[in-house]
Amino acid sequence: MKKVLIFYAAYGGGHYSAAKSVKKYLDDNYEVETEIVDCIEYINKVLNKITTGAYNEMARKAPNLWGKIYAYSQGGVLGHVSSRTNKVMAVKLKNLIKEKNPDLVISTHPFSSQMVSYLRRKGKIDCKLVTILTDFAPHDQWLIGHEYTDAFFVANNKMEEYLKDYGVEPNKIHVTGIPLSERFFQKFDKDKIFSEFNLDKSKPVILFFGGGEFGLGKDRTVQILDALIHNLPTFQIVAISGRNPKMNSAFKELVSSTNAEDRIRVLDYTNQVPELMSISTIVVTKPGGLTTSESLASDLPLLVINPIPGQEEENAEFLEAHNVAVWLKKKDDPNTVIQELFSNPQKLEEMKKNSKLLAKKNSTKDICEIIMELL
Repeated sequence: MKKVLIFYAAYGGGHYSAAKSVKKYLDDNYEVETEIVDCIEYINKVLNKITTGAYNEMARKAPNLWGKIYAYSQGGVLGHVSSRTNKVMAVKLKNLIKEKNPDLVISTHPFSSQMVSYLRRKGKIDCKLVTILTDFAPHDQWLIGHEYTDAFFVANNKMEEYLKDYGVEPNKIHVTGIPLSERFFQKFDKDKIFSEFNLDKSKPVILFFGGGEFGLGKDRTVQILDALIHNLPTFQIVAISGRNPKMNSAFKELVSSTNAEDRIRVLDYTNQVPELMSISTIVVTKPGGLTTSESLASDLPLLVINPIPGQEEENAEFLEAHNVAVWLKKKDDPNTVIQELFSNPQKLEEMKKNSKLLAKKNSTKDICEIIMELL
């Protein structure tokens, strides 16, 4: 039986979700042995805790600094430091790969892609490597050692052109989209979902993601939710604060002060995002690759808020350019943007149609079929 080792790193949730989706599809549809590993945690648990904690804190408290680091790591000193560090860490990762002896490695994070490609270049391991980029814009860190990667899976044609210009062989690039859970393609009993969340099925639903653990711009996020409540009295809102007690409390205080308990549902966490998207009219969210892909797969337009400088801002630019999203920027008045958007049904309908065109609903299946061809 062929063995597949899947590497991710816990800097944001999208890398792990992509890894899980691919693992499940392979397990359910092919005779393969699969295993998921957090590559940084395996190398050093203390290092993993420090670096993921630092990323979370920087994204939450100093997003502009993170944006500068993101930009500088495209090349120059930071880029070289990152790649050299990954070479050092690759030595320990080699032990795991030797032990597991996979036929193929799947990487959903640039660090593991660099480490495995380095080990292949040095002749330390003998397995194939594929990389799944989990955003809507590329970054050079994904492409270091591309000569020793057998396939790249990207979200859109613009990324494909970027990789070609970088020097990646065209036959290695596959425009498949980001892997999604199969739950986004199930047929749900919508009446049951409305009932479960105590919602009125005669009124449209807005699905509002508050930023989760990052708690990006809490005051701004609450301001945007307040604008939605005041400007859209006929809409219901499911507001998800994520694992963020302060955001959750702020949401609940706002709902109470506006006497909107009858049409606003505040959740700290839910594993029913596919169900909620199936009954929603629009998604309000920061533009992470995973949530964006899930929204597009659910044929939903987006109102983009609070992108982390760097990859998420690039995602926002891409989505707005393709008319599937409106980006509510820091300088914008939320009331004005919301009024203009929701007073234009034609605009919303165009965004919805474009979501269908941009979505890659067979992403996980297509990725896994190509992987099996490589095997």
